[in-house]
Amino acid sequence: MYLLRGWSPFRGAVAALLLSSAAHAIDLDISSEQSIKDAASTSTYAMMKYYYGNETGQIPGAFPDKWWEGAPLFLALLEYWHFTGDTTYNEELSVGLQWQSGTDGDYMPSNYSSYLGNDDQMFWGLAAMTAAEFSFPDRPTGFSWLSLAQGVFNTQIKRWDTSSCGGGLRWQIWPYQSGYAMKNAISNGGLFQLSARLARYTGDAIYLQWANKIWDWSLSSPLLSNSTWNVADSTNVDNDCATQGNSQWTYNYGTYLMGAAYMYNYTNGTTQSQWLTAVNGLLNATFDKFFITGGIIEDYYCEPAENCNNNEILFKGLTSTWLAFTALLVPSTFDSIIAKLQTSGQAAAASCTGHSNGTCGVRWYKSTWDGWMGMEEQISATKVFTANLINFNKTAPVTSTTGGNSTSNPTAGEDDTTASSQKTTAITTADRAGAGIVTAVFVAGWIGLMSFMMFGG
Repeated sequence: MYLLRGWSPFRGAVAALLLSSAAHAIDLDISSEQSIKDAASTSTYAMMKYYYGNETGQIPGAFPDKWWEGAPLFLALLEYWHFTGDTTYNEELSVGLQWQSGTDGDYMPSNYSSYLGNDDQMFWGLAAMTAAEFSFPDRPTGFSWLSLAQGVFNTQIKRWDTSSCGGGLRWQIWPYQSGYAMKNAISNGGLFQLSARLARYTGDAIYLQWANKIWDWSLSSPLLSNSTWNVADSTNVDNDCATQGNSQWTYNYGTYLMGAAYMYNYTNGTTQSQWLTAVNGLLNATFDKFFITGGIIEDYYCEPAENCNNNEILFKGLTSTWLAFTALLVPSTFDSIIAKLQTSGQAAAASCTGHSNGTCGVRWYKSTWDGWMGMEEQISATKVFTANLINFNKTAPVTSTTGGNSTSNPTAGEDDTTASSQKTTAITTADRAGAGIVTAVFVAGWIGLMSFMMFGG
């Protein structure tokens, strides 16, 4: 029996469509650009069968029970368009990415803002940043992609919390949320990455200052070590961040690696040497920890036990793209990264034999379909396929001086007076109940701090 997580009538309909599809399993020649594009086309088509935002009566970009996952979906579409040139999904991508931006242009839409985590919002900011760096056309009305990334930055730095641990972003935004007492790697590493990318794109000093600030704080906390290059998942404000939840996930390493790669590419002199050391340290740690069986990327905290949740299935897909960007921004890493991406891409394609229609699995190292299926599996497969296209397109992401044309708005999001947890907010019983449902935390081991992220990791 195949394992379709989160079964619902919608997902049942999707499964029926996939089962009835006439498409063939993915046959990938990793040395052929066209073969990789074809593989990406197949997995993207299957991925978009789970998207209903382009249908009458549906909301563009909306995933009511997992809002953050819209960001990885649109990231996958951006990368697919950028590396293949196929514009098939560009309208859905453009409309959805804009629709969820909120009235203040900072990805705090009113339907979801009461229970978002900093990481949830951050991923949408990274999607908008990617659109700007790929010169994806701004929409004629609404917010520019660059301004949306700036809006996320502006609202998140207001939440920088010096009341405990000397700084850092909390995982959750609001005090009534289950994970509010935690400061975690993906929230802080994500803001570090966004800051570094904004610094490189705009040249504005404020973004560079914040990138350095977040990096330095991360090193001072249990989250990041520049001696072992361990990246811990979380730390807790209840003991002033004295201990760590040391669960190991690919995307925690990947987001810090990506930010360091941007800092290396943007800076020079002795500072550039510092960032090259960071890139190499994090890259080697990522290779050592997560490319285990046959040199294939694996989130080993959940894959062997077959208990990955939807979010965790996305992690290595996100990391695959961040590795590809690192290879483009730090050329000395290109050969080692592309070798890992090729091995993983081939294994991912071999996993996409479910129902003989390109249905992809989770455990790529099995090199066959493992019985899992869902949107998240298709997103991760698509992302590792498109990541391999850097072997044929070595162009680094653009900046405002190298072809980027997205309009800047340094004050984006500043008018959103509801976006900061520093504001006093009345908390209702309904708020608490809703937050309890959507921010459920799985906690086990590692001195009670290890936490599996249910919304955004």
